[in-house]
Amino acid sequence: MIDIHSNNTKFVEAVTVREFYESFKEPLRMELVAGAAGLDKSILERSLNRPALALVGFFTAFAAKRIQLLGAGEMAYLRDKSAEEERGIMSAILERKVPCMIISRHLAPSKTLLELANKYKTPLIRSPLKSKTFTTEATLLLEEKFAPRTHIHGTLLDIKGIGALICGESGVGKSECALALIERGHSLVADDLTYIKRVSERELVGTSAELSRGYMECRGLGIINIADLFGVRSLRMDKRLDLIVKFTLWQRGMHEERTGLEECNVEILGLNVPAMEIPVRPGRDMARLVEVAAMVQALKKMGHDSAAEFNERLIAHMEQSRKKK
Repeated sequence: MIDIHSNNTKFVEAVTVREFYESFKEPLRMELVAGAAGLDKSILERSLNRPALALVGFFTAFAAKRIQLLGAGEMAYLRDKSAEEERGIMSAILERKVPCMIISRHLAPSKTLLELANKYKTPLIRSPLKSKTFTTEATLLLEEKFAPRTHIHGTLLDIKGIGALICGESGVGKSECALALIERGHSLVADDLTYIKRVSERELVGTSAELSRGYMECRGLGIINIADLFGVRSLRMDKRLDLIVKFTLWQRGMHEERTGLEECNVEILGLNVPAMEIPVRPGRDMARLVEVAAMVQALKKMGHDSAAEFNERLIAHMEQSRKKK
């Protein structure tokens, strides 16, 4: 059993409209046109809602906790109504304390809608993006904002497309191994402390703190700038986590995996990550071992398991030998 402790797991349950607007104003091309007093309202769900049924007075299962997106159809329906009818329709929606409203295609809101947004302190935002485009991009950005996250003491590298996290006790040689791997052409994502978030139901992504990105601490050398030494290709902003390699100081009599048939996983943020433990002792080329471990994991992802294939060949050979007797 490989034990890896993750620290300070954080689950985001709400995002303020202000945070959403300021974080994604540029990519979503948003413009606040009314309701600025409500920017501190909370968005409690990561999906958007098209309030088409609510416009005709049907509020059963109305998703009031979501961002409300008014597209061309909703805006055309409101334009077809008198000012009093529009006031009644939109008041019924805003009374349910929706976090904010987005108008797509840069359509112009009516005076009534602007007045109601200010009255109910509900941010009204415009974007030139089409409804489908805005929904897709905003949902992905909200998924990132709501993603559970944690951090682990370890060094994350991109080794031939495999995100390998090297863990172990302080001083065991993680940074030295990472430095040797970078020298061989692989890329550093995070040194010593890796921040991990779950971006989907089956994927974890690791990154570094912005302050320490691109720097490594090597005992005896101090802090070094990886990009200055090895070029910008030696760095990656983030990487999917595919494999955990734990370094353990070798002790006489300790268990060492010899066949590779025993598969281990470490649970991080509810997802299982393949893991292996490599004993550290003098004379071992740890960088080479980690590099091969990453390539073995790459083969497994493509459906090729060397240990299982050899085991099957061995069993078949034994069967043939038994029949000959």
